[in-house]
Amino acid sequence: MPATSFDSRTAAQGDRFDMAAAPLRVGLVTLAVRDSARVAAFYREILGLEDLGTDGLEALLGAGGVPLLRLRGDAGLVPAPRSEAGLFHTAFLLPSRADLGRWLAFAAARGLRLQGASDHKVSEAVYLADPEGNGIEIYADRTPSVWTDATGAIVMSTDPLDAPSLLAEAAGTMWHGAPAGTLVGHVHLQVGATDIADAFYSALLGFDIATRYPGASFYGSGGYHHQLAGNIWNSRGAGPRKAGCTGLAELQIVLRETDRLGAIADAAGKAGLDVAAGGDGLALADPWGTRIRLTAA
Repeated sequence: MPATSFDSRTAAQGDRFDMAAAPLRVGLVTLAVRDSARVAAFYREILGLEDLGTDGLEALLGAGGVPLLRLRGDAGLVPAPRSEAGLFHTAFLLPSRADLGRWLAFAAARGLRLQGASDHKVSEAVYLADPEGNGIEIYADRTPSVWTDATGAIVMSTDPLDAPSLLAEAAGTMWHGAPAGTLVGHVHLQVGATDIADAFYSALLGFDIATRYPGASFYGSGGYHHQLAGNIWNSRGAGPRKAGCTGLAELQIVLRETDRLGAIADAAGKAGLDVAAGGDGLALADPWGTRIRLTAA
């Protein structure tokens, strides 16, 4: 569906999108889990993330030395209801289509249970979940030149994945873990209402509404198809998140321009939102209680 509020300024140059040049991008994703050792082992063994530090109850994982995922362990947590606002999936962006093909071959050899696989026109994606049910997407982007239609609007769809072509792209090479350059390309959220999510993530934080699906908004920055998304497919009408549950504990958004932090803080204050200033940025909660940490690049 066409974009309704799309920023034509783009960080898409050549065959790959330059995420670091986007005004807003996803940084570190923090999950609250019951068993951090078990969940960390999954992300190491199945996604190939590297261990960047563990202190028993907290694990930090990443790729190429860059932190991507923090796991906070607390055995007293209860599983979050499927209908609650929070995480839909964390999406790990691989540097190339061949990398995705290598991972898919690895997953097939392991007999890994997948939840789905799709061609979204802008990208190709495979879906699964970690041992505590946190959604995961592993994907590779197509070249930015094919993301838009003749009007310049981002066009996405959900079509069957051409797995044989993807496997052929890997050309028999082996998966050896998440390569350097792997990023959290986007985080997809469950929200109670898309119009309320639009007001927070687009009007307040400054993401463009890149495109929409029925029941979902996709938020992009710098011309990307989406660094964030929010849907109501399981969570229509959800209220504030319950305390003491597993799931998304904090989402870091990195701003390229430091002066935007002050503008966001002012706007959030005028909207009656609680904003906490820290040494490296701001912290606030979205309308459902998900903690958002804004930091300058």
